[in-house]
Amino acid sequence: MTPLLEVERLQVTVPTPGDPDMVAVDGVSFAVARGEFVALVGESGCGKSLTALAIPRLLPSGARLGPDTSIRFDGVELTPHPESAMRPLRGARIAMIFQDPLASLNPVMRVADQIVEAIRAHGTSGGARAEARAIELLSEVGIADPSRCAAAWPHQLSGGMRQRVMIAIALAGEPDLLVADEPTTALDATVQAQILELLDTVRRARGMAMVLITHDLAIVAGRADRVLVMYAGRIVEAAATTALFTTPAHPYTRALLATLPRLDRDALLPDPIPGAVPSPGRWPTGCRFHPRCTRARAACHEAIPPLDPITAHHHVACWVASDEAGA
Repeated sequence: MTPLLEVERLQVTVPTPGDPDMVAVDGVSFAVARGEFVALVGESGCGKSLTALAIPRLLPSGARLGPDTSIRFDGVELTPHPESAMRPLRGARIAMIFQDPLASLNPVMRVADQIVEAIRAHGTSGGARAEARAIELLSEVGIADPSRCAAAWPHQLSGGMRQRVMIAIALAGEPDLLVADEPTTALDATVQAQILELLDTVRRARGMAMVLITHDLAIVAGRADRVLVMYAGRIVEAAATTALFTTPAHPYTRALLATLPRLDRDALLPDPIPGAVPSPGRWPTGCRFHPRCTRARAACHEAIPPLDPITAHHHVACWVASDEAGA
């Protein structure tokens, strides 16, 4: 079966004043099946959000795709599409949820009007039916008093309520793919869990595929079908969620897991990863994680390791891990 989304050799360059454009995403490839929940995980600055924005072609001004990039959605190549051809896909087929719902919502429009606007834009309903559908969507995303919420202004709602409204707007076009870029970053832990549970519930109920962007591996455990670990513009490990948590292969993945608090440790404080993600344009030669890696050897300084299989459904870009798997 053809995957719903196929991204191959994704390269995103961003403008830098007075200097040549920098490559921020460098050769990323992955696929998402219909109804699948895929998480893209990594520290801030590794290129996750640019990867997410590239899917519906919503890159920031000046950023551009590389010449070899291929983004196929439902078998159709999107990279040559003009803006006029992308607009019908956004919302109706590919929907997106952003980090800050207060910045995404129009502050001078009531909640109902914003949902109705999305419904009408995608042609799913009109008139009184669109208004009734807006109330139904608010109820579907777990708002206890949807009529009252519909009449409210965005500033009158809590952060969790605003994010639920954004999810309702995303669902208005009945999309096949939902891309959620750090949708719980500004929320407290309890509300984060509620929003993630809601996203997974509506995804299952509608048969949608979802790509979740996050820096927190803990929130994908038990939810995502697969996890892609990203570092310095490249995917360094890709595996089913259970395999990634039980048998992590890349030193970066292991380091990320070590940052999670665990009750079976003597101390609840996580182990931080020394150093920081290198900025685009300052990537080291070879494996980009080697300056922070305790297992690096000569080969790691010399060449970028390919993302190779160590089992049928587990891939890793690491010279050490690949050799250990072969042995």
